[in-house]
Amino acid sequence: MLQETPKTTYLSDYRPPEYLIDQVDLRFYLDEAEARVHSVLSMQRNPAAENAGQSLRLQGEQLELLFITLNGDELKADAYTLDEEGVTIHQVPERFTLESSVRIKPQENTALEGLYQSGSMFCTQCEAEGFRKITWFLDRPDVMSRFTTTIVADRERYPILLSNGNLIDQELLEDGRHKVTWEDPFAKPAYLFALVAGDLRFIEDRFTTASGRDVDLRIYVESENIDKCDHAMESLKNSMAWDEQQYGREYDLDIFMIVAVNDFNMGAMENKGLNIFNSKYVLARPDTATDRDFQSIEGVIGHEYFHNWTGNRITCRDWFQLSLKEGLTVFRDQEFSAGMGSRGVKRIEDVRLLRAHQFAEDAGPMAHPIRPDSYIEINNFYTLTVYEKGAEVVRMQHNLLGAETYRKAMDLYFQRHDGQAVTTDDFVRCMADASGIDLAQFKRWYTQAGTPELQITGEYDATARSFTLTVQQSCPPTPGQDEKSPLHIPLAMGLLDQRGDDLPLRLEGEAEPVSESRILSLHRETERFTFIDIPEAPVPSLLRGFSAPVKLRYDYSDSELMFLMARDNDGFNRWDAAQTLMQRIILKRVANPGAPLPDGFVDAVRSALTDSVSDKALLVEVLTLPAESYLGDQMAQVDVVGIHTAREGFKSQLAAALRSDLMAVYEANREQGAYQPDPLSIGRRSLRNLCLSYLMQQDDAEVCQLCIDQYNAGHNMTDVMAAVSLLADRSGTESEQVLIGFQQRWKDDPLVLDKWFTVQAISKRPDALEQVKRLMKHPDFSITNPNKVRALVGAFCSANVIHFHAADGEGYAFLADRVLELDAINPQVAARMLRIMSRWRRYDPSRQSLMKHQFQRIIEHDGISKDLFEIASKSLEG
Repeated sequence: MLQETPKTTYLSDYRPPEYLIDQVDLRFYLDEAEARVHSVLSMQRNPAAENAGQSLRLQGEQLELLFITLNGDELKADAYTLDEEGVTIHQVPERFTLESSVRIKPQENTALEGLYQSGSMFCTQCEAEGFRKITWFLDRPDVMSRFTTTIVADRERYPILLSNGNLIDQELLEDGRHKVTWEDPFAKPAYLFALVAGDLRFIEDRFTTASGRDVDLRIYVESENIDKCDHAMESLKNSMAWDEQQYGREYDLDIFMIVAVNDFNMGAMENKGLNIFNSKYVLARPDTATDRDFQSIEGVIGHEYFHNWTGNRITCRDWFQLSLKEGLTVFRDQEFSAGMGSRGVKRIEDVRLLRAHQFAEDAGPMAHPIRPDSYIEINNFYTLTVYEKGAEVVRMQHNLLGAETYRKAMDLYFQRHDGQAVTTDDFVRCMADASGIDLAQFKRWYTQAGTPELQITGEYDATARSFTLTVQQSCPPTPGQDEKSPLHIPLAMGLLDQRGDDLPLRLEGEAEPVSESRILSLHRETERFTFIDIPEAPVPSLLRGFSAPVKLRYDYSDSELMFLMARDNDGFNRWDAAQTLMQRIILKRVANPGAPLPDGFVDAVRSALTDSVSDKALLVEVLTLPAESYLGDQMAQVDVVGIHTAREGFKSQLAAALRSDLMAVYEANREQGAYQPDPLSIGRRSLRNLCLSYLMQQDDAEVCQLCIDQYNAGHNMTDVMAAVSLLADRSGTESEQVLIGFQQRWKDDPLVLDKWFTVQAISKRPDALEQVKRLMKHPDFSITNPNKVRALVGAFCSANVIHFHAADGEGYAFLADRVLELDAINPQVAARMLRIMSRWRRYDPSRQSLMKHQFQRIIEHDGISKDLFEIASKSLEG
């Protein structure tokens, strides 16, 4: 284990920086064996810092100091102190220039933080605290500086040299090297610094802003991938246009660049003017990328571009405010994707992710508010709570203010805080000031952990022609927060008559109906809302559009759920009713395997399946079964085998009852013409492949051949992967031949091979774990590449519930082995993998004991990182 318990950082300890860095001049000398970084910092004492001392503390890790000077004079050994985390200069004046030179080893940097090598390319990742592995610095987000960066490298080996801002100079040197200088005119924190050097190709385009400025757009990739960039470029232009139209935000530099990198810990990074992307979120061609890949690329490119204003121009004061930029920008990218595709389906996808994973995070030992109070390692707080729940908190403010007032509030935010490092309080203050709405109670969403629960009852009074909703809100205890206060919760709702039409909604005391769908503002633990002039007993449609990140409890009958599934005009609630009903059926069958289906259920599914009018993509969501992991979250104690057996049996029963309908819909939605990633085509392919997944539940030679034929046709990667994933669940020569053929066909495309790894990792076959272990020895797998680790190890441990949670505990031992192996290579990835097992207390005593043993084994291991220590220790404490 660690030699000593790592230090905890607390929000309450925040103090402004004692010094500021006005200007940064960097010079990088890149060689095959090492890199030298020359830094000139123009600094001054911060006038806003009280009781600033005479000494200066700069962060720096894994740096070999070559020299350091203060105002041109080299510092003597007794003038400063070096340690593993930085340098302290004992005496500095009010204003000064600090110059230093360090040697670093990017080639040995497997943690992929700071400056490192991906293949033959140099690149950087500085968020959250990676810049300190490049040079000595005040590596904190509230120190914003103007950067000029010069890069010197071999001209033949590294013809492309990139950094933030605008290109201001380039020169060929006599020794075969070249020199390029970039200048960023906007002050930024060090975490937004970026550098790339490599032998790259690029595609180029232009975008004309609303004010008439032309911006050069470039996407840089390795030469073999140059034909996979068109969709990314189109997504970038769409993002720029959308941000101008929806938020009035123009791009502010002469050039915007994206670089695709194979080795990357995250999805992408919004460095000012030079976004560095995991290649997974750039490269796409119809034969190599699925519909989901195309959609993800569009969404991630939008997200990183939108950061230019919500993250770069306005950034975080400290890392506790991470949701200030991430939650807000996730909301923006969700709305962008909704506008580019099916709004209803996008909302369902976002809520499914939130419920399946963020709700689980809220219910486990790692629960934390979207603005945490403390952390040991900030990398552990790049969580779904900060991102996805943070986005929901912004969405609630949007809903409470209305679209027009929300836009005014955002305009005020940009006007008031451009060029500043601010807090979530500053953001909410803009919302309140622009709208006049008191959001003091609403701010509890930022400081209170856990998922609130709404217990709702409805009562119809035929004599009074009124319907009363009684709403009780509560929130369970979470680590460090036993007592919870009521939240301000927007509850969107409607009341449906027997035809499925929305009834006019008029509350007691109102002169006229306000609307047929409205938002109720909840403030207290218990509230009652009585609607008058209701001519018949209605069916309430509650939490429309998932208007708040809460768990809803309402005692719907099976017939009411089928009614909402068929009639509700809110697409989200149609889906939610279907999910609730299917969840109810499956969980009943866990306890009673012979439980019958509700009367009319098969007919309701058949009616939905064969509806030629409905949005096909939405229909797919309605007919997709809840995931095993989500079903487990609905149980007091997870029954791993019972859930798997009940879910598989339920799907097989539906497949048998609807075989002819499924076959007819499958045939009716065959691919026609050239591949297009538009919403209609995506919906058609999704529905067809959903039908195939149901049909493959049966041991049916005709259907199996249909699946093989779809694979062989190879119209596009979406249909190919749908077939491969279904065949990977089966043993037999034909399935093995498909897997072998797929690997041979795509052995030179790492991203496609990641899909091949994943389908085998999540296979239902009983030898899935042994197959994963064999694949770890495959020449195309690398433990140092995060994409490969996520595709194989992460997919098995997080998605293959029945085999990971096998009763013998071998899945848990496998994860612990991999986590310890990864911790020595890349602590960020190791810590994220261990989170998969953090809710070990929800399982039966035998599995609890097996998982706890692995946590203890990890915590007792010599030399684990603070990243891993934090996850392991909190999981054991929780």
